[in-house]
Amino acid sequence: PTNPELRDLSGLLKDLGPTPQPVDSSFVSYNLSAIYAFFKVSKALIFSEEKLQIQINTFNLQLDEIGISENVKNASLKYGEQVADHILEWASKDNYKQTRTYPKFSITDDASKWKPTPPSYMEAIEPNWREIRTLVLDSASQFKPAPPTSFSTDKGSQFYIETMEVYETVNKLDEEQKKIASFWDCNPYVMNQTGHIMFATKKITPGGHWMGIANIATRDKKLSLAKSIETTTLVSIGLFDAFISCWDEKYRSGLIRPESVINAHIDESWKPLLQTPPFPEHTSGHSVISTTAAHLLTAIIGDNFAYTDDVEQKYGLPIRDYDSFLQASSEAAISRLYGGIHYMPAISDGVEQGENVGKYIIDKLIGE
Repeated sequence: PTNPELRDLSGLLKDLGPTPQPVDSSFVSYNLSAIYAFFKVSKALIFSEEKLQIQINTFNLQLDEIGISENVKNASLKYGEQVADHILEWASKDNYKQTRTYPKFSITDDASKWKPTPPSYMEAIEPNWREIRTLVLDSASQFKPAPPTSFSTDKGSQFYIETMEVYETVNKLDEEQKKIASFWDCNPYVMNQTGHIMFATKKITPGGHWMGIANIATRDKKLSLAKSIETTTLVSIGLFDAFISCWDEKYRSGLIRPESVINAHIDESWKPLLQTPPFPEHTSGHSVISTTAAHLLTAIIGDNFAYTDDVEQKYGLPIRDYDSFLQASSEAAISRLYGGIHYMPAISDGVEQGENVGKYIIDKLIGE
């Protein structure tokens, strides 16, 4: 309400009505209200509630240390919670709860269709994600990519050539390519098997990695709180719609993963460098969402923005330096070939799909 350089997203995001205004703004700090709103919405959505509560407690102690008056804290908290309730009510109608009851993905005898992969043989994740309400896109299928190459085990077929490309690439990886694949793995649920014991290692998600990059950019550019919020908001909107667009195609084509084809028809002992994620192959999620996020960050922060990515240091990965967001997204995309989990068309078509999503959101929410 007090920052004319920021655009109100009500009416621009699907079904989002006008933001409520404070009854009495005399003591309201809008920056403080924004943080309170963030805390309440986050607490309602995340699983690690205890970790967030520690952050909230620390924040409140800091407010006391700098002498924020009780009138300002109380008025700002009240307004922040008012806005948070507005957002949570809107979010509750995105069809997520309904999709929890929809049918799961059915495994068939069709040789071209996705089947569970080692080591855990998990069922397909979120086969109905296309039904989630988009934020900006007209529909999940607005930017429908080219279909995957027709399945064939004929050694002269294009599909077999693409499969062999995955097989041979992984077999001949150099150390730099292995580092790239590992850096962009972003598998939030890696299964580890030791004898008869299997356990999961939890790491960051692909979307979480790009939100981390957005945070790096806002810090390096020394953006104001409002502009930092705008940046992370726009990137998260892009990621949200990009995932829906990608998952729409994944479960339309339902294509089998390289690991399954190679084990059945080329080399039964072959393993990809990275663990194959539990959902169909086409298009590559990393390629779609990374490209969307990179285009949004380029539109907001600028092209040729050099930065150091240290997002996953806490998970034991080294830092990597990039000259631009698009350089990083290109590396994220090709990393899926190095990892042995995607055919090349899923990567190239995914990049195009992500660019289409990103540019559409830029046009609708940022403009010239």
